[in-house]
Amino acid sequence: MKIHTPRNVRPALFFVFGVMGAYVVISPPLQASEVQVGRYSALRAMPTVAQADLLSTIITVRFPEHIQTLGEAVHYLLQRSGYRLAEHHAANSATADLLALPLPAVHRNLGPILLKQALETLVGPMFRLVQDPVHRLISFELCTPMRRVTHEPDSSLKTEDPQDGE
Repeated sequence: MKIHTPRNVRPALFFVFGVMGAYVVISPPLQASEVQVGRYSALRAMPTVAQADLLSTIITVRFPEHIQTLGEAVHYLLQRSGYRLAEHHAANSATADLLALPLPAVHRNLGPILLKQALETLVGPMFRLVQDPVHRLISFELCTPMRRVTHEPDSSLKTEDPQDGE
């Protein structure tokens, strides 16, 4: 049995089958960790950075008016992150005092910024973010112990007596 096709269709069929054959030959094989998501594209089957490290999520936030303290702002940021703030009794007094401070007006709008950086921005440079990934807890600790400012001269400094040099 012979199939008759118009003469102008034959070149088109040769072209289509030629391209498909080249696609099969040219397209590289998929790796075990890749998933084909379209005719010409494949993606790696792996979590995103934000899925692997929850504090690496990029956020943009505008705190509502009812958020008045730094502690409330930290709780608000952590609501959907999977993390929670460690209990106040576990925190030291400096951290408890910090979280009771009013939220600065300049911090009412943050982002786009990483969640970790947003938390660090809220508490400032004197506090370090402490993360417990096992229990998904967040806390803050003072970077350096605060020293009392004194106006007394330091006794370790020597003063030269002009008479000793003679």
